[in-house]
Amino acid sequence: MVYEVTDANFAQLLAEGKPLVVDFWAPWCGPCKMMLPIVDELAAEYDGRVNVGKLNVDENGDTCEQFGIMNIPTMLFFKNGELVNRHVGACRKPDLQKLFDTLL
Repeated sequence: MVYEVTDANFAQLLAEGKPLVVDFWAPWCGPCKMMLPIVDELAAEYDGRVNVGKLNVDENGDTCEQFGIMNIPTMLFFKNGELVNRHVGACRKPDLQKLFDTLL
């Protein structure tokens, strides 16, 4: 399952304590669209172990500003409520999977 992350619910998702990956994207972003099926596949594979969410940068500027999001796609990886990793740009599924594995 992929959550819709917003400025309003980001803190709540982070407070749940489960590892969290947030994909910062926009509907007009070509590389973001390329990453969509990969993110969906990994969300299904890690279901129950890692929460995965997508945050539309055009609609949620506060969270983008908080984490200094300058380019998309950007993925932030949180463990125990703390930012532990950041990936900017499109990548292959095996590379992204390695980042997911660091949360377990």
